[in-house]
Amino acid sequence: MTSIFFSPRGTTKKTARAILGHQEKVLERDLLGRPLTEEWTLPAGEPVLVSMPVYAGRIPSICREMLLAHLKGHGNPAIAVAVYGNRDYDDALVELQDLLEENGFCVIAGAAFVAQHSIFTKVAAGRPDEDDRRRMAEFGAMCREKLSGFDPDAHTPIHIKGNRPYKKAKGVPFQPECNQNCMKCYACAKNCPTHSIPLETPWLTRTDTCISCGACIYLCPTQARGYRGPVFEVAAKGFEAMCAKRREPELFF
Repeated sequence: MTSIFFSPRGTTKKTARAILGHQEKVLERDLLGRPLTEEWTLPAGEPVLVSMPVYAGRIPSICREMLLAHLKGHGNPAIAVAVYGNRDYDDALVELQDLLEENGFCVIAGAAFVAQHSIFTKVAAGRPDEDDRRRMAEFGAMCREKLSGFDPDAHTPIHIKGNRPYKKAKGVPFQPECNQNCMKCYACAKNCPTHSIPLETPWLTRTDTCISCGACIYLCPTQARGYRGPVFEVAAKGFEAMCAKRREPELFF
């Protein structure tokens, strides 16, 4: 089994691992630290789990570009997973399904799981929780059952909730800011997936390229980076009120 994910704050990786359980011989690839830059064709018959965070209802654009250009299959069974912050995953999961099918994979299952929101962190705080992890394990068991009887010649694309054409991707209006706690360790600049933090001035952020993935916040040893300011605080209160109701995982087979 190959497990591919993009996990700036570690949550998508934890979700993928909870789905797979304690399987042996799992090859992991986090596109944050190991982006795809050349063609990668999986061995025939090898299953793949592709897990993506959801940004404004779509999968991250940089992930879409590298997966579409470089990840190739030949009828390999695939499992598509979206991890979102309790608002909605919109078209992210069906977008991931289409991308994989286009590149030669057969998507046999899909799921959307909830995690703490990466920007408005009071939303879905503490998730995934014990119940979420139980559902992830159950989903993994159901996927293994599907894999045991998989026949690429009999594959028919499953129905996954979403819109075609997809909703237009919207930019995130908030980017992490840096305060006086910055100790110039450069962890943020070295690990930014879009190179939006200049190495020479790591306290700055290029707002035109930042995708607000939160990797810099997660990696900062002094909590210098974060979402701040009066406009953000007002937006946070409104978002928290709008997304207070608990949403549950959704599974597709």
